[in-house]
Amino acid sequence: MAPEESAGTELLLRSFERRFLAARALRSFPWQSLEAKLRDSSDSELLRDILQKTVKHPLCVKHPPSVKYAWCFLSELIKKHEAVHMEPLDELYEALAEILMAKESTQGHRSYLLPSGGSVTLSESTAIISHGTTGLVTWDAALYLAEWAIENPAAFTHRTVLELGSGTGLTGLAICKMCHPQAYIFSDCHSRVLEQLRGNVLLNGLSLETDVTANSDSPRVTVAQLDWDVTTVPQLSAFQPDVVIAAGRAGIRWEAEPRHDKKLFPYEEDLEMAILKLTP
Repeated sequence: MAPEESAGTELLLRSFERRFLAARALRSFPWQSLEAKLRDSSDSELLRDILQKTVKHPLCVKHPPSVKYAWCFLSELIKKHEAVHMEPLDELYEALAEILMAKESTQGHRSYLLPSGGSVTLSESTAIISHGTTGLVTWDAALYLAEWAIENPAAFTHRTVLELGSGTGLTGLAICKMCHPQAYIFSDCHSRVLEQLRGNVLLNGLSLETDVTANSDSPRVTVAQLDWDVTTVPQLSAFQPDVVIAAGRAGIRWEAEPRHDKKLFPYEEDLEMAILKLTP
């Protein structure tokens, strides 16, 4: 395989891997590029590699996405294969059979690969609105903020960080794993979100501050119930934060940070998002 072709294949596999682990919408996958490569070669090795990067990925095997999502993905992959190849690929149908035997759940997992080689895995609701809140799923703005934090670790290193409206915890978990804060306080106002937050903290190998076995090399992590629409200054001051991060409008002066170019996580690129630095 020529170097250019090999690089293109690696890029394609990486794209499938990142999108599948994060359970992104199937329309965002590079299906046309896959079809073109399948037509150029009668070899099914590419599809086997995609299986290893998606449904058979170690992260996916341990923390699978929803059954419906995996079924839809494999069905689409089989369609692409059948459109080009006459002979069926047993591995595709075996993987689909395994998915059809699995039991569906109201929770699924999304995993995000970090530049360090590690990852953040989240347990999320399979519904956008669940238990009367939208905080049980990860929003693209959280991915965008996590990318900015990873590119600007000095803003968080050895500091106490308070996050208002943490949702599933993606941003905070990425900061804890990549930016070495001294302490991190996740917060939200919804009891079900807080329950899921605690679970996601433990799922990613971090300990809550009440755990006496906590690793001293890791940041002190707290999950707090906090309604930031009505929270008072003394309540916030009690956490003694060096840095506060949040999303929303609060009538505070701000200045926009320059847009960052490195895209580490899969999200909709045409969304209007910006990092705002609050000023006195």
